[in-house]
Amino acid sequence: MILRPADQRFHSQLDWLDSWHSFNQDPNWMGFGPLRVINDDIIGAGKGFGMHSYRDMEIITVMVEGALTDADSMGNNVVLRAGEVQRMSAGSGIVHSEINQTGEPCRLLQIWIEPAQLGIQPADEQKPFAIGEGWTPLIEPDASGEAAMAIERRVRLWRAQPQRQQPLPLPAAKERLLWIQVIDRELTLNSEGSPEQSLPRGDGLGLIQDGSTQGELVSLGERADVLLFALA
Repeated sequence: MILRPADQRFHSQLDWLDSWHSFNQDPNWMGFGPLRVINDDIIGAGKGFGMHSYRDMEIITVMVEGALTDADSMGNNVVLRAGEVQRMSAGSGIVHSEINQTGEPCRLLQIWIEPAQLGIQPADEQKPFAIGEGWTPLIEPDASGEAAMAIERRVRLWRAQPQRQQPLPLPAAKERLLWIQVIDRELTLNSEGSPEQSLPRGDGLGLIQDGSTQGELVSLGERADVLLFALA
C-alpha cells in the first residue's frame, strides 16, 4: 500500500481557486504509474482558467458540484455539470478555457493520464453518469458505444457512492496498479494480509497487485464518494 494523506497534498490557493494536488507538485509524488495528476479544485463564482494549451495527455474532469463552461480550439463550447465526466485527448495540441459562469462555487477533480501514443488527433467527449452504491464504470478500454468512455491508454476508472457500513468489494482487475481516491466522506479499506486502513476525504491509496489482491471498502458516512483506477 502507498498512502497519500489528504493533508500532505500540495495546496495552492488564490482568491478564486482552492486546489489540492495529489501529484506533480512534489518531487516525491510525481505520479503513480501513468497517473500523473489528480487536482481537487474549487473554483469561485464567475472565475476560472482562461485559454491555455495541452498536448499529449489524456485529461479526465469529474464534476462534483456546480457547473463549469469549457470552450476549446475545436469549436466546442459546453457546460459540464455535477455528475458529468469529460474526457479529453489533447494529442497533437488543444487550447481551451474552463470558467465557472454561475453564481456559486463549483468543485471538480481533474485527472491527467499519460497516453499510450503521442501526437494523436485531439478529441473530447462528455457524459452524465448516474452513480450508484456499487462501482459505475466511467472509463473503460475499447468502450466505444458503451456507457463508459475510452481514452488513449489501457485504464479503467470507476466511481461509487456507498451508504453507511455498506461493503464495496474491489472489482477484479487484470491491471497491476490500483489507485483509490476519496472524493467525500470517509471509508476504510480491508484487504487480505494488511491492517484496516482509514481513508478520509481527499486521501489517496495506491495498491500494487500481485495477482491475488482482494479487499473491500466500507463507508463510514452516508453516501461516501470514491474513485478507483486500474492502471496498466
